[in-house]
Amino acid sequence: MPVPSEEILVYGAGGFAREVAWLAGECGNRILAYIDDSPSTHGQRLNDVEVIGLPDAVAKFPNAAVAIGVGNPATRQMLADKVDSVGLRHAVLIHPHVARSRWIDVGEGTVICAGSTLTTNISIGRHVQVNLHCTIGHDVVMEDFATLAPGVHISGWVHLAKGAYVGTGAVVINGTASKPLVIGEGAVVGAAACVVKSVEPRTTVVGVPAKALPVRQ
Repeated sequence: MPVPSEEILVYGAGGFAREVAWLAGECGNRILAYIDDSPSTHGQRLNDVEVIGLPDAVAKFPNAAVAIGVGNPATRQMLADKVDSVGLRHAVLIHPHVARSRWIDVGEGTVICAGSTLTTNISIGRHVQVNLHCTIGHDVVMEDFATLAPGVHISGWVHLAKGAYVGTGAVVINGTASKPLVIGEGAVVGAAACVVKSVEPRTTVVGVPAKALPVRQ
């Protein structure tokens, strides 16, 4: 059993929050509480851990680190701002069964789940989430709040802009050093899609090859 190294609060009370709590424990940390903004959940217990509000978390555990257990990038950014506003710090969680080189930069608040592989010369920003069994190739850039759902494969020379979301089982082919393939800010790649060219900001693409969904009027 790992020796506890940090005390963690998990922001969120849904399924992914429970997975993040498990990840934190696998990293040798102690889970103090879940934080949820809905008062109706306060006092409940998830897997033997109490759910509390943010003010109570600050009062009881001012030295704890927060891991955000929410998959939606926009919601995660909102919660990160709340954590910053009350002066708590952000945890970085990387499962011990993640394969990675030493040529990787990881920003605060980032979560990388079990079974993922990150090769070399990869830049990962703040509050990025890499879910179970993803692969990230060489020279990939993931900006703040970018998100990979389970089983995503990102080839080399790909740039995921802020808040981009790639759905379960999607594949992104490689770009080049002179012309990286770009998933634009706030773009969404649907589950099982195959992305073969850059995606415009705030666009949803689906299918094989991935194509943009029509814009609703």
